[in-house]
Amino acid sequence: MIPYLELSKVIAQKGHRVSFIATPRNIHRLPKLPQDLAPLINLVKVTLKSVDELPKNAEATMDVRTEAIPYLKKAFDGLKPELTRFLQNSAADWVIYDFATHWLPPVAAKLGITCAHFSIFNACILGFAGSSEAMINGSDERTKPEDLIVPPKWVSFPTSVACRRYEVVFDSDVVFIRQSNEFELEWLNLLKELHQKPVIPVGLMPPSTKDTGDESNETWLAIKEWLDSQNKGSVVYVALGSEVTLSQAEFCELALGLEQSGLPFFWVLRKPPASKESDLIDLPDGFEQRTKCQGVVCKAWAPQLKILGHDSVDQGLNARVLVDKELGVEVQRDERDGSNTKNSVVESIRLVMVDIEGKHYRAKTKEMSAIFADKDRQGRYSDQFVGYLERVM
Repeated sequence: MIPYLELSKVIAQKGHRVSFIATPRNIHRLPKLPQDLAPLINLVKVTLKSVDELPKNAEATMDVRTEAIPYLKKAFDGLKPELTRFLQNSAADWVIYDFATHWLPPVAAKLGITCAHFSIFNACILGFAGSSEAMINGSDERTKPEDLIVPPKWVSFPTSVACRRYEVVFDSDVVFIRQSNEFELEWLNLLKELHQKPVIPVGLMPPSTKDTGDESNETWLAIKEWLDSQNKGSVVYVALGSEVTLSQAEFCELALGLEQSGLPFFWVLRKPPASKESDLIDLPDGFEQRTKCQGVVCKAWAPQLKILGHDSVDQGLNARVLVDKELGVEVQRDERDGSNTKNSVVESIRLVMVDIEGKHYRAKTKEMSAIFADKDRQGRYSDQFVGYLERVM
């Protein structure tokens, strides 16, 4: 939801009005709009239909366990009549939609409204999925798990992007994607070929850390004091997000790997909102006592952007897609069940953080960080994106 809100701000900054449509609880989760843009962004609440299999007030994937996500999608399908009525009574020029509302393009087409899918995923994820036609018609030739553990045949350049054995639809006028040519040019070009429609990167749209009120926040001040005491580029930041639930064994191996790496770490450790009492997992015995001089385990809110922006923090451990760019490494896992050991965690962390063999990872990360932080460059993507909207309008 946050990338969609950032996209709304980009459009509103050019003087256009935006209706941001979501369910009440999800609207409530959004950060406060800037005063100068609030009059141009209308937050529209639509009521999510009740589905027996969903917990009360569940409106996002962070509210449910993994096995309940199909029922959440079913609930979102129930928004079709209300959204149709909204569009019938609006003077919308564009509908920009997420994957959950796959049924929206035909509705927009009947009303003569130009439609676009905005992907917050990397271009390689869409490229791995294949063409729109194959997804819609079910003509993807990959029918077995073995077909997904190798790069697809339509990728003509070298890549390691593929599923692991243990990890084993949309249609629109245009695809907007939160990405930049400097990072995924080859995948963006592939998407144009696969979907036979414009694929327009809108830039990375990093949320601003300014005017957040963190500067005087006691929690941030205490965190900053600890970060300031660490050497530049020495801190490993660990955050599993709001939807990831590890097993007790995986959790302990990760903790012991951090400890045995010997490097300072900041671990944001919050249980997913949808987790139950039976899901609670414990740190290894004595872990916090043993590591009190090495790292911080934060069990409450933490200002992630501020922490990641601090000079002491290194972001070497990232998603698999970064491996091809030599911006990170993947922690080695058992191919059968996806489990990892403390030794594989230690080896990966030390490789990207301190080992001589990993020096090129740190150099590449520094190079790409300068591109990602170039506000003028990212601003040009925003200008081109809004310019495209205006030309079509």
